[in-house]
Amino acid sequence: MTDEQIDRLKRGGHDLVKIHAAYAAAAAHRGQPTVILAHTKKGYGMGAGQGKMTTHSHKKFESADLVGFRNRFNLPLTDEEATSLAFYKPADDSAEMKYLKDRRAALGGSMPRRETACDLVPVPGIAAWAQFALAAEGKDMSTTMAFVRMLGALLKDKTLGPRVVPIVADEARTFGMANLFKQVGIYSSVGQRYAPEDIDTILSYREAIDGQILEEGISEAGAIASWTAAATSYSVHGLAMLPFYIYYSMFGFQRVGDQIWAAADQRARGFLLGATSGRTTLGGEGLQHQDGTSHLVAATIPNCRAWDPAFAGEMAVIVDQGMREMLVEQQDVFYYITLMNENYAQPSLPPELHADVLRGCYRFGRYGEPQGDAAVTLLGSGAILTEAIKAARQLAADGIAVDVFSVTSWSELARDGAASARAALASASVHAVPQEAPFITRQFASGVGPIVAATDYVRAVPESIRAYLPEGRRYVTLGTDGFGRSDTRAALRRFFGVDAASIANAARRALA
Repeated sequence: MTDEQIDRLKRGGHDLVKIHAAYAAAAAHRGQPTVILAHTKKGYGMGAGQGKMTTHSHKKFESADLVGFRNRFNLPLTDEEATSLAFYKPADDSAEMKYLKDRRAALGGSMPRRETACDLVPVPGIAAWAQFALAAEGKDMSTTMAFVRMLGALLKDKTLGPRVVPIVADEARTFGMANLFKQVGIYSSVGQRYAPEDIDTILSYREAIDGQILEEGISEAGAIASWTAAATSYSVHGLAMLPFYIYYSMFGFQRVGDQIWAAADQRARGFLLGATSGRTTLGGEGLQHQDGTSHLVAATIPNCRAWDPAFAGEMAVIVDQGMREMLVEQQDVFYYITLMNENYAQPSLPPELHADVLRGCYRFGRYGEPQGDAAVTLLGSGAILTEAIKAARQLAADGIAVDVFSVTSWSELARDGAASARAALASASVHAVPQEAPFITRQFASGVGPIVAATDYVRAVPESIRAYLPEGRRYVTLGTDGFGRSDTRAALRRFFGVDAASIANAARRALA
């Protein structure tokens, strides 16, 4: 063979006959997955650039290169058409165009569309699985434990229960899920072939062929892949599933954020639960478990609705709404909910506050009576709301009137504000009907004095709503910017300046 003949040899990945044969063999094979290794050549058909590293920086073809490309692939173009980069379209009655149009018609037409045909799945009333959270009446519990209790109740529902897919990569016992081992079991394709170390305990590890929990080992990548499969089953298989993947929040968007984005691109429907969330909630382990940024990243994904509830009742309302959006309304959304491992008193949540919880914030309470102009509003979310409440009591003792708001979702408030701003800009005329003010603007319209916001995340999270607050009210944000530290909760919150004393001090300075 001549050098030119050798140079023109096709590798398998460029040979249409070989590609077709490989896929035909794969489609016909049964009982195993098939891997096709398609060997290709960098810069195939690019003449001097073929097979060379310089292909990566080859920005455009010279005229001689374009004519050579035309000759290599026998394109029906003149020299002038080739060098001017003219498009070539075969005749409508040509074999190529007939084939392309037939295949496009078989795929549903020229405009790509997503076919989703699955049955609606009824969701049980919230009282059936979360009444203990809605009417907590001051009982001490963590929101993580409250979630696991809710999950256990949902698994018992005859209709929804079989569709629920609990997923954990590691630390199932840390999250209090051991009772689910007996209730639904851990899935194993071969069942349990060994005696677990805790075989003599009531809540011992139990694998079963019909197990429902997916415990993927210490692999966040494997667990999020399983979550994606279940979260897209409604479209891929026409069978709606409801996955709940619980993990240390630092091990989610921080480690497998790209896979979460890929799931979003596939229109996933399900719940991601970031446990032991925040930078100060899990003392003693430093950076390993301290998350200060997941809500910042979650806000960048358009179909991810992110929530940071402080109380079990708030979480119950959020989970209920999410299930109805995904299973009944069949909206292409997924929820990210952060959970805390800190036990504190859980208040009851009156029904009239449920709507505001889902809008992003609600007035939790008022402390003290105003003496002159001494009034301030405190915002808190997740674990730091309890610090804001303590700060309110300190300020009230000093004669300062304080309104405390629980922020359940900074990103939902910011998105609502951005949507209002876009609508206002899109108005055809300055004389058009005024757009409704953002929800956060209306919430604080009747208040006076500065607003102080504190979270267990970086300050950029509460900063996201600054543009939509009422004009004339000073806004101060407190957060946990920087690296994590190993110490007690109290010391960490004092260090980052998000404890009750720091919040109260920020309020006094803002008033001054």
